[in-house]
Amino acid sequence: MTITRLAAAAAGLAVLTACSSDGPAAPPTVAPVPSVTGPVTPATPSPAASGTPDLGAPETVATGIDVPWGLAFRPDGSALVAERNTGRILEVVPGRAPREVHRVTGVAAGGEGGLLGLAVRDDWVYAYFTAPGDNRIVRFELGGEQQVIFDGITRGSRHNGGRIAFGPDGMLYVGTGDASDESRSQDRDDPSGKILRLTPEGRPAPGNPWAGSPVWSLGHRNVQGLAWDAQGRMYGIEFGQDRWDEVNVIEKGKNYGWPEVEGRASDDRYVNPIVQWGTDEASPSGAAVAGDTLYVAALKGERLWTVPLSGGSTKAEFTGRYGRLRTVAVAPDGSLWLTTSNTDGRGDTRDGDDRILRFPVR
Repeated sequence: MTITRLAAAAAGLAVLTACSSDGPAAPPTVAPVPSVTGPVTPATPSPAASGTPDLGAPETVATGIDVPWGLAFRPDGSALVAERNTGRILEVVPGRAPREVHRVTGVAAGGEGGLLGLAVRDDWVYAYFTAPGDNRIVRFELGGEQQVIFDGITRGSRHNGGRIAFGPDGMLYVGTGDASDESRSQDRDDPSGKILRLTPEGRPAPGNPWAGSPVWSLGHRNVQGLAWDAQGRMYGIEFGQDRWDEVNVIEKGKNYGWPEVEGRASDDRYVNPIVQWGTDEASPSGAAVAGDTLYVAALKGERLWTVPLSGGSTKAEFTGRYGRLRTVAVAPDGSLWLTTSNTDGRGDTRDGDDRILRFPVR
């Protein structure tokens, strides 16, 4: 029998307490993180990145950014930041004013679409964006011509996914959304509602679960956070609909249940998340790992969640202090960068928004 979302939510409630109208509840605990199975290439952080970010008073490295979305670092430590609505890519360096270094052409911003995720590999910059007819990925050298390497991802006013990142295996991972058409997430031939795994040239990567297919995992609603720990385990951050937002450990060929289930269902056909929050507490977008902690940026929840990967309870930082939080990333020097998203049409704009904050290593 197919498990309904209501039943899935009830099952999740029995396993994990979230906030409700009855009052505050205990912080969610982290389910055991699965051991790595099969050959992986562990992430190897530099010695400078082995410390713990200090979540005390941050440094404000940039203000006045128009809906920052993607954030990626170049080898020299400078950051590239995507403005969702303008299509601009800004270079951001502490102590300097942001400057435009590229403008992605063909961006058709609207709703949740626009210039979204960024990734960097060698001299190439990769960008995921909403075009007039689809969502697509291009690559380019700064100031150079764009090459479309993957297209045909369904666009929508909502649920465009958009996060891209290179994994420790050197392949490009792509989080996509269901474009508000739930049936796409379970259709293995549709790239929407999936995590894709591509070569740097945009082809289906060798070793994918289905030969010739770009799909790495399926059954997702809207993936906007991707991260790896030092063991090479991959985490995908998932927007829920009515009940539960999710942190999932992503494994090759696994099904994460949407739209048949939302949150923990304990159904052998689908993978349970290791953490779930009520949607008012999260709407999670960005993700990054430093040490044994996964950091998750929350939009509606207006907080930064810390998830201890060695076990324990999650903790909310900065609740309401900076507003909506879109992206969190670890810089080459180990510092934690965090972007706000208060100018995206859904937040209350504060003086200086949108801003980029930096938390140094202890």
